[in-house]
Amino acid sequence: MASPLRSLMLLLAVLALAWAGTSRPPPRLLGAPQEADASEEGVQQALDFAVSEYNKGSNDAYYSRAIQVERARKQLVAGINYYLDVEMGRTTCTKSQPNLTNCPFHDQPHLMRKVLCSFQIYSVPWKGTHTLTKSSCKNV
Repeated sequence: MASPLRSLMLLLAVLALAWAGTSRPPPRLLGAPQEADASEEGVQQALDFAVSEYNKGSNDAYYSRAIQVERARKQLVAGINYYLDVEMGRTTCTKSQPNLTNCPFHDQPHLMRKVLCSFQIYSVPWKGTHTLTKSSCKNV
């Protein structure tokens, strides 16, 4: 016959194993970057700012714009750091044209250009400020 103490120990061991086997997300570290939805307003504002800064710094005669956001993360600090991985494409609009939003992408092979950019944008929403703190791009 099993003693009550042995039965209790066995029950506790089984419960501990069952609890350890359950999958639960790892705890999120406070202040650590977390995944963000590319469609959320803050991410879109950071993206627009990064694309604008990219175009200002580019000596290309044509504007580029985002094809798609590959990954978006945000980190709460004294403001918000946004980390964006963005596929960019060259449009048919020259920099002398004012409206970029409706510019189609080049489809002629010798004018097409795609790059994958990683942007880090520091935003202070309550001040309405954005700063591009890091930027790197490579041809796709």
